[in-house]
Amino acid sequence: MPLDALISSMSLRHRITEAQTAIRIAHTEPKLGQIALVSSFGAEAAVLLHLVAQTEPDMPVLFLETGKHFAETLTYQRQLARDLGLRDLRLIRPDPEALSMQDPYGALHSFDAKACCALRKVAPLQSALQGFDGWITGRKRYQGGSRKTLAVFEGDEATGKLKINPLAYWSFEEMRAYVQSHALPPHPLLEQGYLSIGCAPCTQRAQSKDDPRSGRWSGQDQSECGIHISRSNDNNKGNAL
Repeated sequence: MPLDALISSMSLRHRITEAQTAIRIAHTEPKLGQIALVSSFGAEAAVLLHLVAQTEPDMPVLFLETGKHFAETLTYQRQLARDLGLRDLRLIRPDPEALSMQDPYGALHSFDAKACCALRKVAPLQSALQGFDGWITGRKRYQGGSRKTLAVFEGDEATGKLKINPLAYWSFEEMRAYVQSHALPPHPLLEQGYLSIGCAPCTQRAQSKDDPRSGRWSGQDQSECGIHISRSNDNNKGNAL
């Protein structure tokens, strides 16, 4: 095996072990309490979901069903859950009364995207996490911004809970190699140029391959949904799922 290929293989094996260890600790360490995985079932979600399915298949998996997803995302969510054998998938929806009051016509995203995210993502997740002591995310350092300093284990200021990032140190190349080696199905919108996939009204094709999130909230004064933003951050520049 060529040296470069050997190094890449060893690196990926190390990352897999690191991620599996973090997932196993999260699920079995009594001091940590109850932990859930929060997944967007987006462009890179299959890697972490596969790792969890292989390591701790009984771990609760929370999916924020905002009511604004692409049809392709919903189909992909059902496919992955079935193929990976996820045993405890929970669909988290916005509160119907809150929707009726704050977004009766379903158009809030068109004039206040931040409020829409707060209504359809942040509030439902905070409610769902009340039964847990911490949660797992799929964020990586290579995604840039404040993610550049991600640790595998961190505290979440907004919820006061433990946050675990098993893929924090993975590279883009390692993610791609894992997908290929396990023949994981890609999100159907990837081949159309959607490199970061959120709700349909606020997601476009990536404007740059070097910035996968360049298609999210394009032309708006927003770069994140608010889930990973601390209360002290008023500019909405935290991390997104």
